[in-house]
Amino acid sequence: MKIAVVGAGSIGGFLGGWLAAAGEDVTFIARGANLEAIRAQGIRVIGEDGAEVTTKGTSARAVEHMSDAGKQDVVLLTVKAHQVAAVAGDLKQLCRNDTTIVTMQNGIPWWYFHKHGGAYEGRQVRSADPDGSIGRLIDADRLIGSVVYPAATLVSPGVVQVVEGRRFTLGELDGSTTPRAEKISAALTKAGFKAPITDDIRGEIWLKIWGNLSFNPISALTHATLVDLLQFPLTRELSIAMMQEAEAIANKLGVKFRVGIDKRIAGADKVGSHKTSMLQDVEAGRPLEYEALVGAVVELGQLTGTPTPHIDAVYACVSLLAKTLAEQHGKLRVQSS
Repeated sequence: MKIAVVGAGSIGGFLGGWLAAAGEDVTFIARGANLEAIRAQGIRVIGEDGAEVTTKGTSARAVEHMSDAGKQDVVLLTVKAHQVAAVAGDLKQLCRNDTTIVTMQNGIPWWYFHKHGGAYEGRQVRSADPDGSIGRLIDADRLIGSVVYPAATLVSPGVVQVVEGRRFTLGELDGSTTPRAEKISAALTKAGFKAPITDDIRGEIWLKIWGNLSFNPISALTHATLVDLLQFPLTRELSIAMMQEAEAIANKLGVKFRVGIDKRIAGADKVGSHKTSMLQDVEAGRPLEYEALVGAVVELGQLTGTPTPHIDAVYACVSLLAKTLAEQHGKLRVQSS
């Protein structure tokens, strides 16, 4: 298949690198040092076991503009949630009538209520798509949802270190199993990933966000790794309280968790001394992916009439952190210019 990876960071690099090594025709949409590194030496993926895969040349090329990539069979949208709006308008340049876009953002997606059914069908998730532009620019019928479970780090331009995991759960928004989903799952499986198709993609999204909405902002605020915040009693208790509030919201939206809180925390504990993506962004001075992870849960709590005092408090703190980082970045940019 012709596959475009929009956002060649840690997860995009991991996916594109292995897919290209398995024989798929991969084009990375990248910028800056990452773009130059991929053009010069390809994508290098260092697996959990230390084994390395490097792909370059005809099987994996990199371009800066989507207009230079050509039409694709599949687009893997691997930018962070707060970056989707900036690329939404250009995605059409990658698409034929039958092109599929696989969304790979953490948090509650902008399309959550598309084909949801019930009282909230078609409702806009303001935290993920404040002005509705993403929903207007991306045809929701093209979309397949995905939940990203691996942890990986972009250790230098064009070089990805996989910390743990290789599972990317896929799901049609209406819960059906379609030939396009099966084809994408087969390509991912051939490349070495686990790519099950679920009939309840929203349930999988909640299972992932269940930890992200607490672990990510708490780690960003405290500069603690996953294992550190989970082994410290007070932040462990805070995480559990936030997860209990989120579960109450999900239940009101018809989602039942297939595992308990203890098992979800145990899974995060196994990752060890990994810095969450939000903590990595804090340390790098990048914008924080907090609205889709935390703000959207606050929004859905309000929508369903569910109290979320612990989530509200952490949301307030991480919102101020994001504002402070943005102001510092702005000052540095002015000074450097």
